[in-house]
Amino acid sequence: MDELAGFITAVAYVRPSRSLAEVEVRAVRKKMKDKAFARAVRREDIINGAALLGVDLDEHIGVVLAAMQAAHQELGL
Repeated sequence: MDELAGFITAVAYVRPSRSLAEVEVRAVRKKMKDKAFARAVRREDIINGAALLGVDLDEHIGVVLAAMQAAHQELGL
């Protein structure tokens, strides 16, 4: 599993509904600042991944989040 997908999943799990539907880009960015949250996920890997693709980090998070939301049933989220 890619670091960003794993991080987004962790963000969904702490939502009251445990659903991807409630997750927004700004929530993911806010949790990225919290070093105690999903401590094992290296934020640098997420940031560098977006840079390697040549896209803005918020845009990258949005694309991955939208793809995960579209497949929420298969993901069980």
